[in-house]
Amino acid sequence: MSIRLAIFDFDGTLADTRRTIVCTQQQTLCELGKRVPDEQTCAATIGLTLTNCFRTLCPELSEDELKQCADIYHRRFDENKRLIPPMLFDGVRETLHRLKERGIAIAIATSRNSRSLHELLEELGISEYVAYTVGGDNVTRPKPDAQPVEMVLSAMGIAAEEAIVVGDMPVDIMMGAGAGVRTCGVSYGNATRKELEDAGANSVIDSIKELTEVIHSA
Repeated sequence: MSIRLAIFDFDGTLADTRRTIVCTQQQTLCELGKRVPDEQTCAATIGLTLTNCFRTLCPELSEDELKQCADIYHRRFDENKRLIPPMLFDGVRETLHRLKERGIAIAIATSRNSRSLHELLEELGISEYVAYTVGGDNVTRPKPDAQPVEMVLSAMGIAAEEAIVVGDMPVDIMMGAGAGVRTCGVSYGNATRKELEDAGANSVIDSIKELTEVIHSA
């Protein structure tokens, strides 16, 4: 059965937000007087919800402190995205345009909250390509659980075997596999090719431009 729907992760897959996110994570913990992890440690949590991210980076945080982290992070990120603007990865706009021309619907399943996601889609000029989104604030069971993908499939009336999940982190691959969807990892994001393969990705590409061929041969 041919692919009718591509479900993308956002951070590290469509947009290069690594520096903006890591800087914001570090500033958040610094503001709370906590130990500040290095860049690689922070980047390894990209793709998790903010609560799970900060719980991983600083396990001793109380529930109240975790809520403070979210508030500080949102404020700081809005400031930092003007200083360190997120950028589309090379070939993203062209690939989304090509998929839409071929009648393949485009959705996003991300741990980023919906407000921030829609602001970035508008700012980056790709909102016109996206038919449906699921943010971290829309789910009760975030990545790596399959719920975000299942919500997209249900809303769009498309069967699992007619969809593909595209993401840069093992949690994206596990999310797609849990929903019975074909998965494609991207090696240019925040995880290595080996990490994506070990997570069970059906394919791994080094450029988003390769995606149309993956979909064509699926």
